[in-house]
Amino acid sequence: MKKKAVDPRAYSRVVVDGLKQAPARAMLRAVGFRDEDFARPQIGVASTWANLTPCNMHIGALAEAACAGADGAGGKSVLFNTITVSDGISMGTPGMRYSLVSREIIADSIEAVVGAEGFDGFVAIGGCDKNIPGCAMAMARLNRPSVFVYGGTIRPGAQRRDIVSVFEAVGARAAGKLSESGLAEIERTAIPGPGSCGGMYTANTMASAIEALGLSLPGSSAQEAIGEAKHSDSARAGAAAVRLVREGLKPRDILNRRAFENAITVVAALGGSTNAVLHLLAIARDAGVRLTLDDFTRIGRRSPVLADLRPSGRFLMSELIAIGGIQPLMRMLLEGGLLHGDCLTVTGRTLAENLENTPMYMSGQEIVRPLTEPLKKDSHLVVLYGNLAPEGAVAKITGKEGERFEGRARVFDGEERATQAILGGKLRPGDVVVIRHEGPKGGPGMREMLSPTGAISGRGLDGKVALITDGRFSGGSHGFVVGHVAPEAAVGGPIGLLRNGDRITIDARKRELRVDLPAQELRRRRRAWQAPKPAAQAGVLAKYARLVGSASEGAVTEAFQARRRDS
Repeated sequence: MKKKAVDPRAYSRVVVDGLKQAPARAMLRAVGFRDEDFARPQIGVASTWANLTPCNMHIGALAEAACAGADGAGGKSVLFNTITVSDGISMGTPGMRYSLVSREIIADSIEAVVGAEGFDGFVAIGGCDKNIPGCAMAMARLNRPSVFVYGGTIRPGAQRRDIVSVFEAVGARAAGKLSESGLAEIERTAIPGPGSCGGMYTANTMASAIEALGLSLPGSSAQEAIGEAKHSDSARAGAAAVRLVREGLKPRDILNRRAFENAITVVAALGGSTNAVLHLLAIARDAGVRLTLDDFTRIGRRSPVLADLRPSGRFLMSELIAIGGIQPLMRMLLEGGLLHGDCLTVTGRTLAENLENTPMYMSGQEIVRPLTEPLKKDSHLVVLYGNLAPEGAVAKITGKEGERFEGRARVFDGEERATQAILGGKLRPGDVVVIRHEGPKGGPGMREMLSPTGAISGRGLDGKVALITDGRFSGGSHGFVVGHVAPEAAVGGPIGLLRNGDRITIDARKRELRVDLPAQELRRRRRAWQAPKPAAQAGVLAKYARLVGSASEGAVTEAFQARRRDS
């Protein structure tokens, strides 16, 4: 079959060719374009560099490497920046409301720059929880040849500490189990330098999911932030973007339903963050692929947990990197019939072809279990329904917490009140902490509950209390926790009708989240319910609250919706 002819300058020629575009060329000459550059495909490099978080402080150098790679392959690179915010810094404060909002801003800003400037392709480099999915959403949305580069993971702090060690130390200090000087020592040594949080938290989870989708070069998700491997990955991505432009290979040629099934399987095998559910739904929406919460259940039933990684396990991402990263794990899953090997990737080859010569893990390693001896035989990401979550909720059930929890509701309107009660020693075994009005609209922004879950763990209450919320969780959270409860309280969801003392059951086996109340009583409470005042009256939070949809559909705004396609 004859290959279709591809114009490698399909977008840039509109901007720079011809008599009337002389002003555009004049502007570009001022930023370094030479005569010959106008005849080359233009490759945008979207950098998320910022000196406000260790996750992104090094990405400027990676962006320069990507530019060099694109230029060396015959393209003309153009570097631009987008924003990032730090979850770890804003966690537990009003600033965390901007975190999920930033995912939309990042995707929108990359779309705006690439679209306005007429780039023929681009490289997107992300290093933190929201800019990673934001980059992937932009790739799916624009559907121009593009490659994602992960900024890489942080090295462990003293005594294998990481950011979650600090959050849990706060709870231990409040319980009197840790001295003030002990807390200070953990604070000073947990974050030794650049890179994203060191366990299988949201950044490492989403980087792995994007590699499984086929949007990054093999190995990109399992590299340390500092070192030759990550510098080389960035340069090769720049060159790959030029090749993709010339071949005409676009993200939606890669992002079909089977690719998303691969990503869900890999996230399960790694014991990844619940945020993967939210972000994969959002990426799929922008790619025009039909993906729902029920797909996570369907795929999860046959997807084992194999990696013994934090937060629920023992090991750090840097330790997984040392034994070969996720490529051997993916080969294991492929050979076990759990991945679709025919899915195309940004290498231009299929997933199976990429994995063909991947060496397996060395014998004796304890980080990744064989398929015959999984940590859990099915996924730890459990979608629950019931009279408390008619549209669904997402739990992280590793098996260590048990599979069923029944207790009395302790209801808090907002994270701060709940955290204060936990640190103040006001919880008792058997309590189900309910944190509401933290959903996409009600927060607004769906804050992560790492402060309360870290405090619960630090006070020694893991397994003794549960927590449910219409907000979400950091990838560092663990314990008997259920998030993304939908509909949320702000729109009259049942979680907003709960009262102290109501009996709540979380049953992972039955996949149910229920309150022990008759339907008649819930209807009576619903009739008496009054919608709260919007939490944000102006600015980007108010705009987001007006536009955002349910967590059960990825908490996406309605600014863009790709035409759905059967995949």
